[in-house]
Amino acid sequence: MERDEYTDRYVNPYTDFGFKKLFGTEMNKELLISFINSLLSGKEQIRDLTYLNTENLGISEADRKAVFDVYCETDSGEKILVEMQRGQQLFFKERSLYYASFPIQQQGKRGDWDYQLKAVYVIAILNFVFDYTHDGYFHHEVQLTDSKTREVFYDKLTFIYLEMPKFNKKEEELDSMFDKWLFVLRNLTRLMEKPATLQERVFTRFFEAAEIAKFTVEEYHHYETSLKVYRDWRNTIDFAVQKATKEGEQKGIQIGMQKGIEKGIEKGIEKGIEKGMQEGMEKGERRRKAKHSQTDESQWHTNPYDSSLYRIGYGRNQSSIIGLEEQIILPTLLRHPFQYEIQVQT
Repeated sequence: MERDEYTDRYVNPYTDFGFKKLFGTEMNKELLISFINSLLSGKEQIRDLTYLNTENLGISEADRKAVFDVYCETDSGEKILVEMQRGQQLFFKERSLYYASFPIQQQGKRGDWDYQLKAVYVIAILNFVFDYTHDGYFHHEVQLTDSKTREVFYDKLTFIYLEMPKFNKKEEELDSMFDKWLFVLRNLTRLMEKPATLQERVFTRFFEAAEIAKFTVEEYHHYETSLKVYRDWRNTIDFAVQKATKEGEQKGIQIGMQKGIEKGIEKGIEKGIEKGMQEGMEKGERRRKAKHSQTDESQWHTNPYDSSLYRIGYGRNQSSIIGLEEQIILPTLLRHPFQYEIQVQT
């Protein structure tokens, strides 16, 4: 790849080479000091720092190796780890805690020691979002805290996480050094010149260090390799996300269809039962009415000679007879059984 093939003017700070070029070299120490001081917001004022070995081994050979992007010590002895995390890892919080254990254990002294420790800071610049609950909150500062009182229990171990995709301030909205540093880190590859808002001398030095055209041949080849690794990794991640999204959508459609079918069957059964019950009730009512009608029409057409007779005929006229011995003319009744209703008391 020739130099003129690059369309970007400035180095990509999310590449391994780019980040270490800007913040991990002795000649650019002032850039790191300015960035960290803006991040700590006056809690600590770093005047100088010393770069330490970024490759750290555990106590034994079996321990896992930790490789930091930038590892340094302030003039007052505090240890600072700075990590550019390009993509989300499954246990990135655990990784931060594991990395913090190295500068802690390295402070141990042989012989008589009272366990007094210098502060340790782990600063993680994240090129991804992990907190989807608080949309506008991107600057996380974590310390050991009492869960009951909510007060800081131990203030010498601090984890700082910066969710860079959430930082969306425009140039005219930058009102602090911290804002300005996040702005250049977030937008450096899209810029073609230093923004007018960044008047501080440290940013002039930053843009000079970031300009690809000023790289040596060796630096250029290192950046070329680092950029290829970064782009391949991004393509892999993007493909995995797209695949997972597509599979998730298809799975969602299948689940939705299945639930819809199940719901439809359930509703159909409910409606069928309801309809069947209604029809059954209506049919039963019709039968009851029909039976009642037949009873009204047939009435009690029994043997008039039976001494237990209660009613005879369907007549509209009703006569009350007390005892057959009173001898209301039965022959007449027998000849016209449907003209009278007769009550007989035996």
